[in-house]
Amino acid sequence: MSTITIIFYFLSAITLASAFLTIYSRNPIHSAIYLVICMMSIVGHYLMFNAQFLALVQLIVYAGAIMVLFLFTIMLMNLNKEDEVHKPRITRLGAIVVFILMSVVLVTVFINSKTIMGEYDVTGEDFQSIKALGKILLNEYMVPFEFASILLLVAMMGVVLLSKKEKTEKK
Repeated sequence: MSTITIIFYFLSAITLASAFLTIYSRNPIHSAIYLVICMMSIVGHYLMFNAQFLALVQLIVYAGAIMVLFLFTIMLMNLNKEDEVHKPRITRLGAIVVFILMSVVLVTVFINSKTIMGEYDVTGEDFQSIKALGKILLNEYMVPFEFASILLLVAMMGVVLLSKKEKTEKK
């Protein structure tokens, strides 16, 4: 077995284990941490596929910004054990059964699939570099890029306004 294959299987095991722990953990903070670990292992997969831009976007946007939003929401909700409704054991057992069935289906699909053998068409152009993507993004798609940034800014301002608590006046 080659080193790349071993690294792939190791990252896959981390991804699957942390995804399962994200779902199965009782503590929402622990679930968020397991989700960050899962997203970081996906960054490793992207790097193995030589997709540096996707790896950086995964790291910055998902593992960084989205997880900060998740943790902010979890802390705002102030989840307490006393207020939490406990799910019956049959629900948890059903989730485990569905997880095992889905895993069996996915494993059989991967085992029975055939790899595509053939030559790749090489044009000589570099489509995966950040430099090429930056040129396209900031030349041809400048207006949609700016609209997306304004949309994110307005959404962030809306979150701040919604999460701000009203001050009560004392007389």
